[in-house]
Amino acid sequence: MRTEHEEQRELVQWFRRSFSVRIFAIPNGGLRSKVTAMKLKVEGVTAGVPDLFVPAWSLWIEMKREKDGVVSPPQKDWIEYLQFIGHTVIIGHGKEDAISKIQKFISPDDVSCAK
Repeated sequence: MRTEHEEQRELVQWFRRSFSVRIFAIPNGGLRSKVTAMKLKVEGVTAGVPDLFVPAWSLWIEMKREKDGVVSPPQKDWIEYLQFIGHTVIIGHGKEDAISKIQKFISPDDVSCAK
């Protein structure tokens, strides 16, 4: 089974090949020392923020493994907040699911951002 990291990496590669708008990752996950975790927390890193953001489209993407990926309570809270303020959040269960949902989300105007 592919890891969330592998799925996200391949999604970002596909996205950057396909569109001229920018996408970037939110570094919330991963193993780190307690000192690094504390530094990042006081700098504003917050549990539950979705994995990826496309500013031009106000689109957030939360990546999960294709099977057994579960949205945590802090993630649900962030997703509800982001939707409340008018942003869109896609939960991609694997790269292919995320690609399908992105393609359904983009409007004909956004297609002009395609490479």
